[in-house]
Amino acid sequence: MKKFMLLIREDLRLLEQMTQEQSEADIQKMVGWVEEITQSGNFVQGDPLENGMTLVTKDEIISDGPFIEAKEAISGFTIIKAESLQQASEIASSCPLVHTGQIKMEVRPIMEF
Repeated sequence: MKKFMLLIREDLRLLEQMTQEQSEADIQKMVGWVEEITQSGNFVQGDPLENGMTLVTKDEIISDGPFIEAKEAISGFTIIKAESLQQASEIASSCPLVHTGQIKMEVRPIMEF
């Protein structure tokens, strides 16, 4: 099986508007989904990310992010095992927050050396 990284993308405006109760309910949905893919043997690792960030380029370090002009940010990641990109995409699409449109997931194969 290959490893895939699922980059979780969320709308920053929606995150700011959520109540604590809504946020906790979404966390529980994600925990339930991770438990499902753990039981199926596909889960490897995952964590949410904090909002602060630094962008490093060859010329500068910009550390005032997330940036005002950004509408979407990567809020977490999950690493899974799957037989193919198609299967990894199907696993990503089984996430309940993808179903409701609250998040998007970018599915990327992890290159092995």
